[in-house]
Amino acid sequence: MSDVFERYERQYCELSANLSKKCTSATLLDGEQKKQKVSEIKAGLDEAESLIRKMDLEARSLQPNVKAVLLAKLREYKSDVNNLKAEVKRITSTNLNQAARDDLLESGMADALTVSADQRARLMMSTERINKTSDRVRESRRTMLETEELGVSILQDLHQQRQSLLHANTTLHGVDDNISRSKKILTNMSRRMNKNKWIIGSIIAVLVIAIALILYFKLK
Repeated sequence: MSDVFERYERQYCELSANLSKKCTSATLLDGEQKKQKVSEIKAGLDEAESLIRKMDLEARSLQPNVKAVLLAKLREYKSDVNNLKAEVKRITSTNLNQAARDDLLESGMADALTVSADQRARLMMSTERINKTSDRVRESRRTMLETEELGVSILQDLHQQRQSLLHANTTLHGVDDNISRSKKILTNMSRRMNKNKWIIGSIIAVLVIAIALILYFKLK
């Protein structure tokens, strides 16, 4: 996995946990305090969406097998952000009267514990999904590294075979050059032999003619 993606992911997880806590506390507030808390949550959601966009860009720049795993993880993060948005919308749309606020304050501790338990359960589920996704990413990375090592080994073998073929080609060129030189030498030798044959034949013919003349004059 990319170090850049992991850094954004850590920032997002911390921010998501903080926003969940703020949503829990915002349900116990009213008036200006509640409005200020909701504003903080909305600003945090904008920052969370910005981190998701950055992670999305980083994931799409990685190799296909890793990218698919990271994009699946991002879909879960987007779902968490949508859930937080829905929670904020519920908080802001709630318009309790004074009696309801009194009831809420009376039962606030129990509600806070219930909401906290729900938030913890959601955080635990998110953490479990993150851990499973991280395991899948590590497995994909391990497979990718093994594939890369195999590719390097194959490339080395191909390089050695190429060197062997180049050496054989050089040797064949040398043999071809030697054959060409030998052919030229044999051709020259053949020409000299033919020339010598003509010379010897001429000498023999002259000798035969000379002998014939000598015999002719002697007999005459």
